[in-house]
Amino acid sequence: MPMANSDFDFIAYQGKKKLPVAVDIPDLGGAPLIETHAHLDMVENPSAALARAAYVGISDVLTLTNLSRPEQTFEMIDVWREGAQLMLDAHFDAGSASGTKPQLPNIYVMAGVHPHDARNYDASIEKQLIKLAANSQIVAIGEAGLDYYYDHSPRDVQRAVFARNLELADELNLPIIVHLRDAHDDGLDILKKVGVPRAGAVLHCYNREPNIAEPFLDLGCTLGFGGPVTFKNAHEVKAAATAAPIGSIVVETDCPFMAPTPFRGQKCEPAHTLWVADEIAKLRGTSLPDFAQVTTDTAKRIFKL
Repeated sequence: MPMANSDFDFIAYQGKKKLPVAVDIPDLGGAPLIETHAHLDMVENPSAALARAAYVGISDVLTLTNLSRPEQTFEMIDVWREGAQLMLDAHFDAGSASGTKPQLPNIYVMAGVHPHDARNYDASIEKQLIKLAANSQIVAIGEAGLDYYYDHSPRDVQRAVFARNLELADELNLPIIVHLRDAHDDGLDILKKVGVPRAGAVLHCYNREPNIAEPFLDLGCTLGFGGPVTFKNAHEVKAAATAAPIGSIVVETDCPFMAPTPFRGQKCEPAHTLWVADEIAKLRGTSLPDFAQVTTDTAKRIFKL
């Protein structure tokens, strides 16, 4: 295929020469699809990303806020949406595309203390989290958890903060987004001891084998699958996405990180959730619209959208 030149074309760079190739957009058939984990404030052009998400049918985007400047996220949401709407208007009103102009995704916010920053957790940060949780746009606490790969915070501190954030999510009646890297055993122990919040817990970017997932699923956790499930040799995570109960799966990107195939190695964006969902639907032998509807229903239930 020749390289297209529209803001709404999706391009992959393939082969040793990284030649641009236009990528076909999987057909949602009108079903909604929710991107449950994005970092819009880290995306190069959030307005363009939201416009492109709308173009492929993403109905909602859940984004993380930075506790060092949470007010910036809330202030920028309307700015991002305005820019995205201008892009869509220009594309469709100028006759560049046929069909109905897509609606912009709804944007919701999640707030928490990443395990990298657990060392900074104190009473003032907790007070800030509680205050933020009163905002109707906040739909979850997180991401919180354990990261033994980087160990930017001492492990005992990570464990203590994760436990406290589980308690806090329960007190606030919000689900928690759980980040576990090289720490699933300790994470499971804490979840068992403290308990999963009544509103639920999502294991963000699940990329392990099915047997690791089973005890988390038994506790009532939901698995969030992102770009790694599309990688050619990611046999373990593909098996987990195939084996998990259909009602215990949500999809995400963690953009701008870990773009799915065929965009691997490029900057990730919320629109790429569509390719994650398409891969899991194929693995499970179901249609993309049917899978998208179920995972959307699951996300709506957990995040009370």
